[in-house]
Amino acid sequence: MRRHALRWMCAVTALLALHCGRSKSTPGGSESENKPPPRAAGTEPAGSAAPTKLTVAAIAIVDVAPLYLAKAKGFFSEQNLDVTIQNTQGGAQSVPGVVSGQYQFGFANIVSLLLASSKGLPLKVIAAGNFSTGKPEDFGGVVVPAKSPVKTMKDLEGKTLSVNQINNIVGIAVRAAMRKAGGDPDKIKLVEISFPEVPAALGQNRVDAAGVVEPFLSVARSQGATVLDWSFANAAPNLMIAAYFTTKEYAQNNPDVVKRFTAAMNKSLGYAAEHADEARGILTTYTKIDKAIADKLNLPLWTPQINRDSIDVLADLMVQDKLVPSKPDVDALLK
Repeated sequence: MRRHALRWMCAVTALLALHCGRSKSTPGGSESENKPPPRAAGTEPAGSAAPTKLTVAAIAIVDVAPLYLAKAKGFFSEQNLDVTIQNTQGGAQSVPGVVSGQYQFGFANIVSLLLASSKGLPLKVIAAGNFSTGKPEDFGGVVVPAKSPVKTMKDLEGKTLSVNQINNIVGIAVRAAMRKAGGDPDKIKLVEISFPEVPAALGQNRVDAAGVVEPFLSVARSQGATVLDWSFANAAPNLMIAAYFTTKEYAQNNPDVVKRFTAAMNKSLGYAAEHADEARGILTTYTKIDKAIADKLNLPLWTPQINRDSIDVLADLMVQDKLVPSKPDVDALLK
């Protein structure tokens, strides 16, 4: 845990140094002294004729289909927002990027956000991301290679399982599933492998199992992998997986921009939930997934409502798994 927290803080420090180092003094008497300094990206007022330019850090998985739909369907344009989406590996990259100002908003799983907040990073959730369906055939789970001797989660004791990032919601859900199966989660070895690499890693037997989400869950299954456990669905009722966030400082200084972004995302979350075919279709524009896979994969639940109770469950699990010494302040992240 300390290694990943340190990596986050080092990344934030480096990005802040880079951000601050770009400012240059203007020679005395120059014309620029008589002009107001240019506004930073994402700080234009609501009445500005030009759209407010924003960069949002995301991850190329099914979860963020509403983000891309908001751009494609014009929901951001309706709010006078010009949004650029930048893909990252996950919270370990998006969090320091948002804190440094490289991105105005980001998408990250709830555990990563709670962990960052508990380390003193001033983050604020501004919109729901996605939820588990709470049912078998969920959008994420634990898979094993074809002909694997592993038949239950308890069988993973002493085995290697991949997650996209250590100490995030995938690992938390896996460990919770092992406990429910009577296994000891401390006896499983977690290694980092990005979601797109999971099908190949399973096929080459580089790992015994993988925690993975769509569309790469369906890709792995199409290549012979089988689902061992629907870990998100079994972790907690109506489990909130991820959220869109910013810094408290940005939210305080740009409340109108945050309000407009949230309005656009809430509209798109509802739209994606009601137009599954379009959500599947947009996935092929930001991943390399074949349409045949996209047409059959499992979608998460999308709704604008934030489920505080499930976030509280995750905070408790973080203590149980020793990610943090004491329970993270859920309200600090939501207010």
